[in-house]
Amino acid sequence: MTTFASPTQGGASRSLWKVEAKPGAVGPVHDFDSEQVWSWIEGAATVELGGETFAVAAGDVVVMPARTVRRVLADADGGYTAVVTAPAGARAMTADGADYGVPPWIA
Repeated sequence: MTTFASPTQGGASRSLWKVEAKPGAVGPVHDFDSEQVWSWIEGAATVELGGETFAVAAGDVVVMPARTVRRVLADADGGYTAVVTAPAGARAMTADGADYGVPPWIA
């Protein structure tokens, strides 16, 4: 994760960061208390969101609603790069609702 904007970098009300996933990387099954918008700029991935599965690639955008369990799996051959935005202070949680807190790239 590379943070572009967040409250700790000067008072942004939204956080903006880049995700660079290596080929075959598998993100955790988790949730957020706020909407996130993901925009793929390179590579491809599979997004599991709210019980549905989507194939995404460069140029695609996925709006991930709050309180919707998700996981992102990087393409096995090329991985992916995406830019993501969410409200500053968005809290991550486990799929069953246990609080992980605010990830450092959003704080």
